[in-house]
Amino acid sequence: MSPRPAQPDLRNALLEAAATVLAEEGPTGLSTRRLAREVGTSAMAVYTYFGSMEDLVRAVVHEGFARLNVSMRAIGDSDDPIADVVAHGRVYRWNAFKHPHLYRVMLGLLNVAGFSLTNEDRRHGRYVLDILVASVQRCMATGRLRHADAELVAHQFWTALHGIVTLELGGYLFEPYDAEACFNAQVHSLLVGNGDQPVAARTSMHRSIAIAGSALRTAGEWEPASGVESLTGPKGPRPLTPHS
Repeated sequence: MSPRPAQPDLRNALLEAAATVLAEEGPTGLSTRRLAREVGTSAMAVYTYFGSMEDLVRAVVHEGFARLNVSMRAIGDSDDPIADVVAHGRVYRWNAFKHPHLYRVMLGLLNVAGFSLTNEDRRHGRYVLDILVASVQRCMATGRLRHADAELVAHQFWTALHGIVTLELGGYLFEPYDAEACFNAQVHSLLVGNGDQPVAARTSMHRSIAIAGSALRTAGEWEPASGVESLTGPKGPRPLTPHS
């Protein structure tokens, strides 16, 4: 007998089901039987379309980066490049808060079904960073940031943000130094330290809230109850708190 022809719809359904189970229940809920039940097929379908659970998780990780990329690109280029840079940070943080289990797998903080990141996987995920580098270059071109190695500056923002997000997801940040306070202070310090003016930096940080909200709506990642006042609700990132 000839093998059954591939069904892209079934492959995508398994990918979506795996991402949903991972997001809602974490790694303990992920199994071939569970996925088969979710999409109405046999457990063998996982091996038919992905080869192994490990390869399925790898496909989910790659899809996670692809969706983050869509949200980051939706920010676009406004007339305030500093606000765009901060908006990238807000979207990154939103993505981690909305998909915490997937975020941990994407960054190599959680092993699922025998999957662990390879160097190739890490290189694959880094393409999202190119968007932030381009925004930093615009900040330098307009004189908001001093001319320097744009990729290194982008890494400064990324590593600082990743540290905040990791501690936030772990529940280690409490008021008055909660994640939002740390985000605002860290980002403002990085902007000013790289050449921006303190007041201008604060103004752009406020503008970034609307830019991030608009990008998330465009990408289909966010359906807020009212406006852009809150990016993740009462337990997630809140609006920028004005400083005197």
